[in-house]
Amino acid sequence: MLIATILSGGAGTRLWPVSREAHPKPFMKLPDGQSLLQKTYLRSAGLTGLGEILTVTNQGLYFGTKEDYRQVRPAGASFRESFLLEPFGRNTAPAIVLAALKIAAEHGLQATMLVLPADHIINQQSEFAEAVEKAQRWAKEGYLVTFGVVPTAPETGFGYIERGNALGDGTAREVVRFVEKPSSALAQEYLASGRYLWNAGMFCFTVGAFLDQLKAHAPELLEASSRCWERTARVADAGRDSATIDAESFRQVPDISIDYALMEKSPAIAVVPATFDWDDVGSWNSVGKLAEMDTTGNVIVGDAVLVDTENSYIQSDGRVVAAVGVRNLIVIDTPDALLVADRHHAQEVKQAVQELKRRGHETVRLHKTVARPWGTYTVLEEGERFKIKRIAVKPGASLSMQMHHHRSEHWVVVSGTAKVTNNEREYLVRTNESTYISAGHRHRLENPGITDLVIIEVQSGEYLGEDDIVRFDDIYGRA
Repeated sequence: MLIATILSGGAGTRLWPVSREAHPKPFMKLPDGQSLLQKTYLRSAGLTGLGEILTVTNQGLYFGTKEDYRQVRPAGASFRESFLLEPFGRNTAPAIVLAALKIAAEHGLQATMLVLPADHIINQQSEFAEAVEKAQRWAKEGYLVTFGVVPTAPETGFGYIERGNALGDGTAREVVRFVEKPSSALAQEYLASGRYLWNAGMFCFTVGAFLDQLKAHAPELLEASSRCWERTARVADAGRDSATIDAESFRQVPDISIDYALMEKSPAIAVVPATFDWDDVGSWNSVGKLAEMDTTGNVIVGDAVLVDTENSYIQSDGRVVAAVGVRNLIVIDTPDALLVADRHHAQEVKQAVQELKRRGHETVRLHKTVARPWGTYTVLEEGERFKIKRIAVKPGASLSMQMHHHRSEHWVVVSGTAKVTNNEREYLVRTNESTYISAGHRHRLENPGITDLVIIEVQSGEYLGEDDIVRFDDIYGRA
């Protein structure tokens, strides 16, 4: 059985302000309307012999991931979807090792894992599938197979793999070494030599071979991960599609990448050279390549007016952007944050995010519009002792039974019909009607209709943080 294991983590700080901790890079919608996560899912779904797609992600992204998958799942698809949920971010080694232990427990040591980052773009499905077939053949021979993309330019933003002698029929090569992101001069040298491939961060191996290599070359990682998996499996709900990793033992697993932990140490590494078009979409310059460019080198996504402007990427979410007499700029406008950067400094956006994080700025974590399993909420306005939200609840969905200590809420129904529980009362509130929820009252908002329920919520009180919530009952398991 082939099990595609999608790693969906990381904040994608170089793509701020669209990518944020609660809505990271894999969820970014590209100009064609699909997210990077959806593209990875569909790329996996198109593989021959696929039995399961296992996604390793943060537990706070579980419902958003399921919704992304639901929107694009092929009709009649027979593969299973499952999830391994991290309580907090670590690195690639803990994620991959725990996924391998889960697969071993459920499918045995002969199962083949195909490890895929959730935030890459590969445009040629047939070439990708061909490379995976080659990798599976060498995985069955006991190799841990990585994918190396034939470079087309001296990129300094990618890691490299130096390939060695051909193996067998030449469809795979020995790996001489892994190389970190090089300087411009070294990248030119690597490209000219023809011996180096871009490290795509994708792997293919049987679970048994992988665990054997861990035991030989990274025993501490394997032991800590095994203890964590034992505790995780013990409390996992049977029959559910998800398992939440035990937080306490997860902290004891080394925070390290799989390259450092194992791939650079194991002698059983092979690389399959791949010719498909690949990009890790690591900066706004990479995103700009995905949209149509005008005759002066500009790319516009959204509403913009450009006058005497060249070689710039302009993206706007709602407002019109006017650029006059500028060159080589990146302008990303969102409802609550604006990025202006020189295109030659696109990699340094993460430094601005680090400073915002140091200041405790909310734009590092959340957008104005936040997805929830029941729908979305958008913060329209906030100030001293008040906050105004637009809340949209999907048909048949409901918020948790909850209570707030410090705030009261006034709900005005804009469209649809709301079913409201307010302490012991249960009643309907229709379009153009309103209701009041006092601080300390247990309450729930439900949508009994077949169209979206939209309300305006006015909060007032001494503290309006999202953490002032006590959940008593929740259909999404958050109580």
